[in-house]
Amino acid sequence: MTVLPLDPALPEPPFEQLRTQIAGRASDGDLPAGTKLPTVRALAEQLGLAPNTVARAYKELEADGVVVTEGRRGTFVAAAAGDGTPADVAAAAAELATAARRSGLTLAQTQRLLDAAWAGPQSART
Repeated sequence: MTVLPLDPALPEPPFEQLRTQIAGRASDGDLPAGTKLPTVRALAEQLGLAPNTVARAYKELEADGVVVTEGRRGTFVAAAAGDGTPADVAAAAAELATAARRSGLTLAQTQRLLDAAWAGPQSART
């Protein structure tokens, strides 16, 4: 992922410039859902920022539903950034995928589990 240089002359702090840039690119489709973002350290080094600055931008992007963090797998552009999927559902799907892979389940097995959950008592209300 290429990030445009941040402008120290602007009144917005660097974390906000970075947050705005990533959110805008995700919204425009330049960063499609599922795109893995650089690690905090790698992006901080690339931009000449403190890691905490990048971490703050990522944390705010996650709170806004633009990205999801999947532990050690990394930070990814959330499906909600462009396709209308609620951020909490996108995050839950990412957590399910991570847990299923960790348990050694196949995609088909995971889909069967999701189908069974969908058909449970909640489905009568929807």
